Amino acid sequence: MLYRESGQFKTSYEADQAILPIPQDRWFLMAVLLIAYLVIPAVSSEYMLQAVLIPFLVFAMAAIGLNLLLGYAGQLSLGTGGFMAVGAYMTYKMTTAWPDMDIIVVFLLSGLCAAGVGIIFGIPSLRIKGFYLAVATLAAQFFLSWMFNKVEWFYNYNPSGTITAPPRTVFGHVVTGPEATAETRYMVALILVTVFALIAKNLVRGRVGRSWMAIRDMDIAAEIIGFKPYQTKLLAFAISSFYCGIAGAMTLFLWLGSVETEAFAINISFQVLFMVIIGGLGSILGSFLGAAFITLVPVLLTNAPQLAGLQMATDLQKHLEVMIFGGLIIFFLIVEPHGFARLWQITKEKLRRWPFPY
Repeated sequence: MLYRESGQFKTSYEADQAILPIPQDRWFLMAVLLIAYLVIPAVSSEYMLQAVLIPFLVFAMAAIGLNLLLGYAGQLSLGTGGFMAVGAYMTYKMTTAWPDMDIIVVFLLSGLCAAGVGIIFGIPSLRIKGFYLAVATLAAQFFLSWMFNKVEWFYNYNPSGTITAPPRTVFGHVVTGPEATAETRYMVALILVTVFALIAKNLVRGRVGRSWMAIRDMDIAAEIIGFKPYQTKLLAFAISSFYCGIAGAMTLFLWLGSVETEAFAINISFQVLFMVIIGGLGSILGSFLGAAFITLVPVLLTNAPQLAGLQMATDLQKHLEVMIFGGLIIFFLIVEPHGFARLWQITKEKLRRWPFPY
């Protein structure tokens, strides 16, 4: 009864086209943001922030980027890890070359570098699609990993080939480097994800999002009615790679602190792809739900034997973890192929009709 839209009249175009037109949705989002910004930093341990929440935010950013490309524009990509590597390595190069540059500006510039690389590797999408496009972007993944591993300039000729985030401050607070606390890094990551998720949500609701969805549904018909497929696809690759580049910069500067090229290997691309599929294609909320599932479930499976008081060999535990995790992915895809976002949509529909049956 409380969640129904009947009686919630809109008196202006702005109110009718709001992101969250129902007050209950706005209250729920406000409660989630209050918990994320105030409660979690106050009660969470360093392990929870470092091992669970910060990686969740990093992967949520990458999943949003891939969802813009795959879920909204219909262009399959397996080069997410490579574009994240571009963001990480370019952020490292700019912070070491220009130590006085603001770290937020560096993040944005590294995202633009990743966007440029995404445009280059998105050019094949003008001629090919589907599985063949996935293979083309997979080539981008291997090429970028090879380049950052072999060209010593990218890691400043460090013999180990490792790049390390130098300490940087924002408004007088150290946000990167060994001196930065987990709470500070979590807050910076949360602010970045909140801002860019809001931008993505507004982007897909406007002219750009409509052009992406038209190309996704039927590119020939979209071209006939006036959409430009070449510019639309390249724009999707650019914006998607921008988000992935920001996620890569967050991986180095806000999460791990020190990485090699293996941190952005092909398994990261598949991991982000699973997040988008499980969370829900064409849904910003689905990107968060998929990232939460992929990030939290392995942690729960790892700690489950200790919580149950079971003694288990490490190799056996890892094998069981992989088997159970894969089984859960298959189970949820069978139960709801459209992802967790569709389950949330069904729940909202039931709330609107409660207590009456369908």
